Amino acid sequence: MAAYSVPPVEELLSKRVQEMVFHGEEPLGPYICRSGDDVDGKEDIMDTSPIPLIDLNLLSSSTTSDNEREQELEKLGSALSSWGCFQGIAHGISASLLDKIHQVSREFFNQPMEEKNKYAKSVVDFQGYGADPAPEQGQSLDWSDRLFLEVFPEDGRQYNLWPQIPISFREVLEDYSEKMKMVTEITSKAMAKSLKLEENCFLEQFGKQAQLHARFNYYSPCQRPDLVLGLKPHADGTGCSIILQDEVGLQVLKDGKWYTVPNNPTALIVLMGDQMEIMSNGIFKSPVHRVVSNSERDRISIAMFYTPELGKEIGPEDELVNVDRPRVYKKVTDYAETHWKFYQRGENTSMRSFG
Repeated sequence: MAAYSVPPVEELLSKRVQEMVFHGEEPLGPYICRSGDDVDGKEDIMDTSPIPLIDLNLLSSSTTSDNEREQELEKLGSALSSWGCFQGIAHGISASLLDKIHQVSREFFNQPMEEKNKYAKSVVDFQGYGADPAPEQGQSLDWSDRLFLEVFPEDGRQYNLWPQIPISFREVLEDYSEKMKMVTEITSKAMAKSLKLEENCFLEQFGKQAQLHARFNYYSPCQRPDLVLGLKPHADGTGCSIILQDEVGLQVLKDGKWYTVPNNPTALIVLMGDQMEIMSNGIFKSPVHRVVSNSERDRISIAMFYTPELGKEIGPEDELVNVDRPRVYKKVTDYAETHWKFYQRGENTSMRSFG
């Protein structure tokens, strides 16, 4: 009998995971990144997560008492220095808009392949429908498909890659993006105040042309979830990432244990990226996280990546550098590009290169 050969990575990336599952295909070579024993106790996984809830309205409303605001700022600072993330509630985005962004996401991914492929990207491009660009040899592939779009600055939008079906997609994404921009501003100011800094200092580092990218993720079910990951372990190269999910699957690594982030349909999961860890001189942590697969159900998430404007130098805030806490990181420019090169090699973060 002839030996069975696994197709090259580029060929696998030209196929959609959702299409493979539809045809009953099991994961092949590059998709297999786990031993199959992980779910039998060899991985330390906590089913419930104590990731803190932060009330963003208490941090931004003019009617909040000084005492309430200080208590919430203290909670925020503690969450970001220990977990590097939090669940944001009372964020000002209506439940109806959250429902709409979920709906247009699912409607897009539920379309026939020929319709979705109108917005297909090549294996080396970022924006568009497909999978992440091909990793370096020996690195695994994610059991997921995604649609990646730039939403801010507005002149970076490639509307030819924005789905025309569902017809409300563009309007809903533009509305959601405006609200997300508001959330990033509220969060950035609150993070600064939690460190006793001037509230606009992080916003100034991000710049007036700060970037915001939308990533719609579709995680197909898998017959062997013990062998694959929807998204491999990594820390983000962003300033911060804001995630809306419709099912559990996201896990955060803390103290050697994986914690499953609960599914709160109205909460936004806010994760620090490497660049915020740099700006905070290492006080805030950029957490390693991943997405696990499920054998029975699919999962959709919408992630917004907030990143400093292109060419903008960032570094630790001067007030956070002193005798007791020396400078941990150097100043960097366009860090996200460097981070991506390390990620493609299977390394979680390249920040150590800047220390």
